Amino acid sequence: MSDGLTIAGRPFRSRLLVGTGKYRSHQEMAACHEASGAEVVTVAVRRVNLTDRTQESLLDYIPRDRYFLLPNTAACYNAEEAIRAARLGREVGLSHWVKLEVIGDPETLFPDNEGLVEATRVLAKEGFVVLPYTTDDLINARKLIDAGAAAVMPLAAPIGSGLGIQNLTNLRILREKITAVPLIVDAGVGTASDAAVAMELGYDGILMNTAIAEATDPPRMAAAMNHAVQAGRLAFQAGRMPRRLYASASSPLTGISY
Repeated sequence: MSDGLTIAGRPFRSRLLVGTGKYRSHQEMAACHEASGAEVVTVAVRRVNLTDRTQESLLDYIPRDRYFLLPNTAACYNAEEAIRAARLGREVGLSHWVKLEVIGDPETLFPDNEGLVEATRVLAKEGFVVLPYTTDDLINARKLIDAGAAAVMPLAAPIGSGLGIQNLTNLRILREKITAVPLIVDAGVGTASDAAVAMELGYDGILMNTAIAEATDPPRMAAAMNHAVQAGRLAFQAGRMPRRLYASASSPLTGISY
């Protein structure tokens, strides 16, 4: 893409971030990463083998010279667990960056916003680049930025639901009001049109996993998401035509000689 994503002063060539879960095999995951054009790949600290390097790991299929690893704190249900997972990811050499998740409900996987702000504040003070997954709530987004978040990652719909953007109004408000840090849609995208809509709103990037991993043809869907993110970004930059209630002829009526 002609204009990439910059977070905490670091530039990335792609505005699409991808995950590592739910794939049928590590080989399929690697093929999808390639097709997506993404540079940032997120890995759950609590779900990956970080100690026994004699065993096969999904990390073996993510070349560090090609991809930027973004550890995440998935499956952490309070601030203390999330902080501990982030520290572990840094200690074993994954990164001092973290996609921060503090889950508040096991069925919806909605975040615990109070715990999220607390964990963001602690980790930011420890030098982490914190990217918190949050609800589409303007007030909480501001609290996260005040706590030191390097980006804010609001959900479009519940994690893994594939429902697409469910509250367009809230995402539009967030985009209008939050300019200090990048905004990245995280969770809920189901297909390429969902990604395009999010980017057309002016979002700086999209993180997705299930939409690709659970597609009938995951590598093909990864390629579709790649193009959708680029198309949505270009459409946002171009500026859409105004909506009109009535028709407006493509060919003007003036100057007609017959």
